[in-house]
Amino acid sequence: MPDTSRLPRFTPQLAGKIGSCWLAGASSKSRPALDASLHAETVVIGAGIVGLTTALHLCEAGRDVIVLEGLRIGGQVTGRSTAKITTQHALIYRHLIERFGLDRAQGYADANQAGFRRIGQWIDDYKITCDLATKPAYAYAIDGRKRQAIVAEAEAAHRLGLAADVLDHAPLPFNTVGALRFPDQAQFNPARYLAGLARGVERRGGRIFEHSRVRLVDAASRWRAVTDGGTVHAEHVVVATNMTIKSPLGMANRTQARSHTAVAFRVDDASLIDGMFIGIDDPTHSLRMGRDPDGPLLVALGPKFDTGQDGDVARRFHELEDWIRSRFSVAETTWRWCNEDYDTPDRVPYAGTPDPAGAQGFHIATGFNGWGITNGTATGLMIAESILDRPNAWTELYDPARPYRQDFHRNGDSQSVVASVDDILPGQGGIIVKGEDKLAVHKDAAGKLHVLSASCTHKGCTLTWNNADHTWDCPCHGSIFAADGSVLHGPARKPLPPASL
Repeated sequence: MPDTSRLPRFTPQLAGKIGSCWLAGASSKSRPALDASLHAETVVIGAGIVGLTTALHLCEAGRDVIVLEGLRIGGQVTGRSTAKITTQHALIYRHLIERFGLDRAQGYADANQAGFRRIGQWIDDYKITCDLATKPAYAYAIDGRKRQAIVAEAEAAHRLGLAADVLDHAPLPFNTVGALRFPDQAQFNPARYLAGLARGVERRGGRIFEHSRVRLVDAASRWRAVTDGGTVHAEHVVVATNMTIKSPLGMANRTQARSHTAVAFRVDDASLIDGMFIGIDDPTHSLRMGRDPDGPLLVALGPKFDTGQDGDVARRFHELEDWIRSRFSVAETTWRWCNEDYDTPDRVPYAGTPDPAGAQGFHIATGFNGWGITNGTATGLMIAESILDRPNAWTELYDPARPYRQDFHRNGDSQSVVASVDDILPGQGGIIVKGEDKLAVHKDAAGKLHVLSASCTHKGCTLTWNNADHTWDCPCHGSIFAADGSVLHGPARKPLPPASL
């Protein structure tokens, strides 16, 4: 267990409203929860960019699809991203050429270009209002030793037919030593885009149910997805839940759960920066402009950290705010949130059919390494093509059963162990060890204690309290639970049970 003397002993004071700026004003109609036993050709679990892309592509082909979303459309990982529609994924193409060879690297570039094009096509076809804007994407360096990496990445991109150029300085109001620019990329509001995809699915005959968290996936004569209120029987099941809640091959130990802090600042100038930016120096920062109903915003993403392995996430928000205010003229902090994704050892997502012989009709997508907008669209299209029994050039690239580094995944310990409830301040939480039991104790603003089991319902790891988002985060496989124990992110499917001190 960690040294409890290093745990924060004060209630963090953080500016801004908790929540993604993209959700403000991005209203989506409410859909009912599943409350019956239904049949479809395909059941899609998860209504993020992978799930809705798969569903819409199938619906356009005239197939029968049901989508099950555990919470609300647009409110999870996709709707909390920086929503950059770009084939520039920091410095990746030189890595892919060296790791996989030119053909596989070309496949990655082609897949993400196809994802880019499909997003634009659907925005036009379904008249989706989502603040789409064409912008260049920049990967910039502050350390002069990184400039050669930018030059090498541009050369790799050119070999793959991608437009890229090297600048001496990034167009930012602080010193940089070079930047890689991909022109004619794009950005949008991801929550509004997902709402538009959902309307397209329903317009094409698909059915969508919200507040329908899947608790069980198994097979009898057909695949079966079971929620608290009903069941869907289908020939195909697509698990598009960030981390898979079920898979013939375990994905949790093939990936590493990671999180970011994100903050949106009010600005007067909608053109404060022109483009999308990501730093290649550690610690990295990501920047773009956005807006909410009250006006323009500067949206900043902080360095990644392993989910559940930091006992003071609030500190990361303070550090990100300090970094921005020392470089930009911004007004108040308006929004703040954490987002989670999963990394893979080779920086390529896992998507497709993990076990074609033993689990025919079971499809997954996970491990997007922070670049899920174009990759998620590409893999959703690929999975739909597989269900339509059409060949796809990216199957081998994204193969979820490919070899992986066994030492890549790192479990962690709880970072929130306290000696007694007296160490838990109002509004915060901590882990109490009581004999063999570990208890997740949350003290509300009035000082009342709420006690749950501190064992993640996925694999039993002891949770960490996120003192910024007020969630219980798993330091092993990235499950996230609300303060009341309900599941926010899998792979856990069941809520934390109540316990007593």
